[in-house]
Amino acid sequence: MKLFTLYNTAGSVNTYLIGHENGGDAIIIDPGQIDLHILDILETNNYYIKSILLTHDHENHIRGVKTLMKIYDSTIYSKSPLIYDFTAHTLNDNDILNLSGFEINVIWVPGHSDDSLVFRIRNTLFTGDVISAGRIGLTHGSIQKNLLQRGIVDKLFSLDKELIIFPGHGSPSTMKSEKEFNPFINHSDYLN
Repeated sequence: MKLFTLYNTAGSVNTYLIGHENGGDAIIIDPGQIDLHILDILETNNYYIKSILLTHDHENHIRGVKTLMKIYDSTIYSKSPLIYDFTAHTLNDNDILNLSGFEINVIWVPGHSDDSLVFRIRNTLFTGDVISAGRIGLTHGSIQKNLLQRGIVDKLFSLDKELIIFPGHGSPSTMKSEKEFNPFINHSDYLN
């Protein structure tokens, strides 16, 4: 698996590109903005965007969908059924996808938004705005914050502690670091 982390200044969003060493069909996660740099990486590596995975449908994470759909015959995968004027393949909790030769486990963790998804591919988690290094996603109130915290503890912290977290904003982290040090999680909820 070849992974590119692409930073978009519009919205300060991380976009992730996943493909094989020898090119071919590829996956893009949260295409915040498609610029010449991203297009150059796609062309240089002989990638064709077959799948667009969206962690949630906030504008700064999906802005590049329109551009990609003009260039590629891609399928959009999201919890939301409609992204702009494009129909998305609707995902649910615990779905397993096989895209471009990669198995993708879908984990629904609402709270930041009702449609927040996390994607597990091999030893990586693409978390969007659910969790990032030392932070959790912003919420609109205490009920949503509690829902988000509970989802992180129940659904993510039960996973392998060696998983690498690739968030929608900021730098990567590890599951172990977030379990031990994230100040926005009540650690007594899951520690014995």
